[in-house]
Amino acid sequence: MPGTHCGSDGEHELQDRYGTQERAGRFYDDQVLDHLNPTMIEFIGRMDMAFIATADKHGECDSSFRAGLPGFLHVIDERTIAYPEYRGNGVLASLGNILENPHVGIMLLDFVRDLIGLHINGAARIVEDDALRRHVTGLPESHKGRAAERWVVVDVEEAYIHCRKHIPHLVPADREQREWGTDNVRAKGGDYFGAKAESRALSANALVSR
Repeated sequence: MPGTHCGSDGEHELQDRYGTQERAGRFYDDQVLDHLNPTMIEFIGRMDMAFIATADKHGECDSSFRAGLPGFLHVIDERTIAYPEYRGNGVLASLGNILENPHVGIMLLDFVRDLIGLHINGAARIVEDDALRRHVTGLPESHKGRAAERWVVVDVEEAYIHCRKHIPHLVPADREQREWGTDNVRAKGGDYFGAKAESRALSANALVSR
């Protein structure tokens, strides 16, 4: 935004080094908002997936996928959004990072209709489901047994476009029935990457070598 400092110190250092200050300045002035405008709000309302970036207090990063029915990422107002946290594997990697470092980045991509993306960066906090529902109306209800245990509420600091140049055009397919909240290993994907088998083999080898 004109008159405000967008981007990190590292961004600006590299812009100076590589001579991209003018291009970057135009992008900041023309595209970066500190709130969600009506077009962004409409866009968020029809998205059914999001990519969430977090980092702990040491800067160690994690990127997670979130999905739900369109509108699962709920716009509370032009400066506040919330997304649900469902029952998962119990690791709580993203929430653990947020507890240490509240800065989050959200990437929304429309692969189907407009082939465009939206970045949302902001400060996050964890709010229990019943506490948020007491103060916010219109939150999505549970669907097919999938109920939010808590929410991540994000105060929007930056919202800006992700260009369409390299976003692939995908055709949606009918989704098979999913067992939300299940602990069934097969339903969750089993040991697809062989990590469990590898860990067991290493443990067995260690026992033999003793």
